[in-house]
This record gives sequence, structure tokens and C-alpha cells, in this order.
Amino acid sequence: MEPKRKAPASPAAREASPEPYPTHASPSPAQCLAVRDALLGFHGFPEEFAPFRRLRLGGSGDSPPPLPPTVLDGLVTTLLSQNTTEAISRRAFASLKAAFPSWDQVVDEEGTRLEDAIRCGGLAATKAARIRAMLRGVRERRGKICLEYLRELSVDEVKRELSQFKGIGPKTVACVLMFYLQKDDFPVDTHVLRITKAMGWVPVTASREKAYIHLNSKIPDDLKFDLNCLIVTHGKLCQTCAKKMGGEKSKVPNAACPLASYYRVGEKLQQ
Repeated sequence: MEPKRKAPASPAAREASPEPYPTHASPSPAQCLAVRDALLGFHGFPEEFAPFRRLRLGGSGDSPPPLPPTVLDGLVTTLLSQNTTEAISRRAFASLKAAFPSWDQVVDEEGTRLEDAIRCGGLAATKAARIRAMLRGVRERRGKICLEYLRELSVDEVKRELSQFKGIGPKTVACVLMFYLQKDDFPVDTHVLRITKAMGWVPVTASREKAYIHLNSKIPDDLKFDLNCLIVTHGKLCQTCAKKMGGEKSKVPNAACPLASYYRVGEKLQQ
């Protein structure tokens, strides 16, 4: 079961930043679909992201849709995921929730318990300061620490709301939009940026910010979620696409990379 096909939002429908590469035609909807299908056929849908996909599809068969995480839990989880792995960030989030039964306690606590609780996730002092400042800001603006009202806002309204907080950048906002608000958005992390450059979907000199604007304007809304999850997964697993980390062997042999032909096209486009 797949969502109904939708074209990318029109400029009139979204208050998007100006297209940074107006003469760069790639990717076309057909290219996006072909790459999605190639990666889906190769990897299957990544189990890591399957719960979020079920949320978007509204359950399957006779099963009711799963209950979504709160938006605030999603935002804090995303902040904790910076510069670490998914497994470690979730362990840090579980430790945080065990130490603080309520978000108000996080704001009111003046010691280092928050930092200690999330230390396993790395960058504990920086992340603790950002989380506490964000929670305090929400309470000051809204009277209570809750972000469920964001579910009723447009993509651009959510971006404006979340961008008010220090340490919450475009990638974090895009992840909250896609995973926790089930909105059509396409985050750009290191894997996405590297692979889309290699395929010629963005210029080789593109920054993450400009790539985000360009890709969101080109990729059909109904393909954004699957394509993003699959590119991220492929970037982690394929040694053609992934950065070598500590000599760890890839789970995907070079010869098997389903994007090899797209990279050759990308090389020609970049010449």
C-alpha cells in the first residue's frame, strides 16, 4: 500500500526560499521514482524507519495505526541523535525519561542531572543546554511544555516555530517534520548530500542548505519519505557510497551497488 502520488508543493503553496539552482533540471520525478524503486528492491524498506512508515500509511490491513510519539519526544530524540548513532541516541533518551518523569523537572533542575542522564549520547553539556533552553522557551511562549499544536500548522509555520530555538537547525526541523509530524519534507544529512551530489541531483559545490532547498523543490512529495530513508540506509551500508569508518567492512559489495549507473550519469552532468 502506497500513499497517493502528489507533485512537489508549488511555490504559491509554500513560502520556500528561492530555488538556488534554477537551471539544474535534476532530479526529475522519473529519476526519483527509479532510484526509489532500485533501492527498495535492493534493501527492502529499512526496519529502522518502518514504524514511521506505518504511521504515514495509517496502519496496515485490519491493524489500527500505531500511536505516534509526541512531537516533543521526537524533537528531543532528534536533538540527542546529533553526532551519534540511532541506537545510542535512543539509549540517551530512555535515560533522560527515566531520570525526569516530567519536562518541567528538566527545566527547573539547576544541577547536572540532565547532562549526566544523556552523557552516553556524547556532547552532553551542549545537548543538555539546548534541550533545557528549548523546553524553557516552549513553556514561556505556550504556558506549558507541549508541542502537539504543531500538528495543525503548515510546513513553513512549523519551520518558523522551531527555528526560534538555538541549536535547532534546518536538518533537525526537517527530521521532525518528516518523522514526527508526517509532513512531506526531505532532510539532507551527510549521506543524502554525498549520494545526491554523486548522482548529479545537486551541483558538486552545493552546501547542505542549498541542496535541501533544491531537492525539496524537485522530489515529488509522495516519494520524499521512502527515498530519504532508503538513501540514508544505502549511504550507511554501501562501501561505494559510505565514508570508511574505522576500517569497518561494508555490508554491500562494490559491484552490487544499485546506484552505480546513476553515478556514471552524475559524473557526466558534473563535467
